[in-house]
Amino acid sequence: MGWDRRHGGRHRLSSAGKDRAVTGRPILTAAEMRAAEVAVFATGVTVEQAMERAGAAVAEVAWRYAGRAPALVVCGPGNNGGDGYVIARRLKDRGVPVRVAASGEPRTDAARANRGRWDGPVETLADAKPARLLIDALFGSGLVRALDPAIAGPLERLAAAAQMRLAVDLPSGIGSDDGALLGPAIAYDVTVALAVLKPAHRLQPAAALMGRLIVADIGIAGTSRLSEIARPHLPAPGPDDHKYTRGHVVVVEGAMPGAAMLSAMAAQRGGAGYVTLTGHGTGGPAAIVRRGGDLADILVDRRVGAALIGPGLGREAAARALLDAALASKKPLILDADALMLLTERRPLQGMPILTPHEGEFAELFGELPGNRVERAGAAAANAQAVIVLKGPDTVVAAPDGRAAISVPAPGWLATAGTGDVLAGLIAANRARGLDAFEAACAGVWLHRRAAELAGPGLIADDLIGHLPQALAECL
Repeated sequence: MGWDRRHGGRHRLSSAGKDRAVTGRPILTAAEMRAAEVAVFATGVTVEQAMERAGAAVAEVAWRYAGRAPALVVCGPGNNGGDGYVIARRLKDRGVPVRVAASGEPRTDAARANRGRWDGPVETLADAKPARLLIDALFGSGLVRALDPAIAGPLERLAAAAQMRLAVDLPSGIGSDDGALLGPAIAYDVTVALAVLKPAHRLQPAAALMGRLIVADIGIAGTSRLSEIARPHLPAPGPDDHKYTRGHVVVVEGAMPGAAMLSAMAAQRGGAGYVTLTGHGTGGPAAIVRRGGDLADILVDRRVGAALIGPGLGREAAARALLDAALASKKPLILDADALMLLTERRPLQGMPILTPHEGEFAELFGELPGNRVERAGAAAANAQAVIVLKGPDTVVAAPDGRAAISVPAPGWLATAGTGDVLAGLIAANRARGLDAFEAACAGVWLHRRAAELAGPGLIADDLIGHLPQALAECL
């Protein structure tokens, strides 16, 4: 949400279109995808028509990336295999030398119909010879069991010999809803997601195998509470703005002041108009206001839009007292690092705080929850009545109301000391500027990833901060 600056006040804009500014394409589970297909078929669209659209879309991608390179399309027994027969026919019509291999006979009417429209031979998967381009149409988004070794072995052999590998909807041997590996870990050059994204397109370890990910419009749409984190659309400061309307962030300094300083600098570069760093440390930009004294007195200020506690806080008695003061303030809170560990001893949370655990901290806080990464984050959010930012290469943001979002994979260079402190400061800046907790978390995650892309290989946390203005400029 932005600000309504009429009369010079700080008033929320209407919540219509809530979270459109931070979330992008929907991500559908296998069950949600089946429901979307049923809804489309109820309008009179046939399975064969949908299959033709899917095959045509994938063939177009194959043509774009591989041209007339000899191709082998491997087809499974279901509708994903049916898509494969359409792909082969479409590529042949363009003059591509294309062969088809199948793991078995088609088992659906639409797949059988398209097998019948393929006028070339069909080799067995076990005996198939490799080609420069391998198109994997064995299994799509419905696979829930381990890949049969009689299929996995030949697939590995053919993939190893191919110069380019393209997956239809999902690489075979991937769990659609959780990104688990149910077969060999084959890295593809291109994956064409049919209609919409599925969780495995963004969840690890599967996401690392997708290569270039293209979503093909085949006339099927669906809705989900799960989406992809998109570039946020943030309001630029207006002529009547001042430092407090842009957001006042308080960062609580603890035993290791360097971590809090990183957070404070990130909040400032991430768009906050005023940043207060508590404690008695020294150094840092002159524009960051240092203030000692009682934290409770600092947080009484009605102009404080968000408070961040945890980076470098420590776990001694003094840290516990600071956390108690922050929790009692009823200010919008971002709780990170040591604050999360101290929370295991604390009362229930109030006021929709944002918690930013990595996997280890998450396990300490919530134990071993069942389900995939999105389900675990959602259960934790409902349990804590807080927005959860489950950090990792596939960061998940979840809210108690059921909304959830997954980040586009971030550069591996982010796995270095201090980058989590930067993320916490970014989230605090967006919370202070008036975004709700879920929106602020998603916006912070996007800016963090984008700054890492801009900083490039070998980055350190300080480099991220230096690239935040450019990342922020892309959101205005």
